[in-house]
Amino acid sequence: QVQLVESGGGSVQPGGSLRLSCAASGIIFSSYTMGWYRQTPGKQRELVAIITNGGSTDYGDSVKGRFTISRDNAKNTVHLQMSSLKPEDTDVYYCNVRLWLGPALVNYWGQGTQVTVSS
Repeated sequence: QVQLVESGGGSVQPGGSLRLSCAASGIIFSSYTMGWYRQTPGKQRELVAIITNGGSTDYGDSVKGRFTISRDNAKNTVHLQMSSLKPEDTDVYYCNVRLWLGPALVNYWGQGTQVTVSS
């Protein structure tokens, strides 16, 4: 079964940087999308960044130009380099793996890692 383990969260001052990593295990398919979402309790889950197996990326409007997503398919790992962090980036960040099983879209999620940006 698929398991996602996140690391790299923590506290940083505004303008600082953090690098999140997510290692996936148990994936038997060669083509899948990996990404990061964030969610504050009581609010909607928000897209941060996604990257396809072929390397195509998409970012949420609020992080464009500041965050960079990358992946290492050999290690089934995705990274999120976060720069110029703002207080509004404070959230729990969740790693996501998305793939299709026949007609069904299947999502797997990590446990989440806390990112706090404050002065």
